[in-house]
Amino acid sequence: MSRRNTKAIKSINRMYEQFNLKSDEIIHKTKLLLSIYRDVVWATLNESEYISDEVYYFGDDLTNALVYLEEFASDTDKAEFEARISTLFENKWMIDLIDKAMTKVYSYYNNGKLYHEILSKCYLTSFKYTEAELLELLNLERSTYYDRKKEAIMLLGVSLWGYAIPYFKGIFTVPEGGDKLEETPDFFFTTS
Repeated sequence: MSRRNTKAIKSINRMYEQFNLKSDEIIHKTKLLLSIYRDVVWATLNESEYISDEVYYFGDDLTNALVYLEEFASDTDKAEFEARISTLFENKWMIDLIDKAMTKVYSYYNNGKLYHEILSKCYLTSFKYTEAELLELLNLERSTYYDRKKEAIMLLGVSLWGYAIPYFKGIFTVPEGGDKLEETPDFFFTTS
């Protein structure tokens, strides 16, 4: 069996087929998200601190500060504040999506914990490890590390677009004739 066609990759590719996802497209999008994750988290933390300081500039109590912004601030100040809050929430949703998908990766029955650790150390933690540090921390050979990393990214992609994004979309919509939200099934993340 060639290194490009491991059992794990075949299994993950079947999940892409089950969710009717284009693997090349999803993997590309997943890599893009992972490449900006640290910057988004950093920017979100900084912006939330700045907004918090700015709101409290208008009063010691958050409610009073928001009432002041609503009632007395100029339209320009309100629009600017709303735009910044909106961006903050969009970034928070992206972080939540990654967190939800990472939970799915962790629970994957075949190397899920290893995949989770690889993705966390490569893309999500605030400290950026070198390749040598990663190999030592994970106790993996270089070629094995790259195989598992590829599998981890593929699994995260299907977890994001097959589970997390549909789940979050479901939060904002109610199925016809009901008031309960339905979750995407966990059939491929349970042990057999």
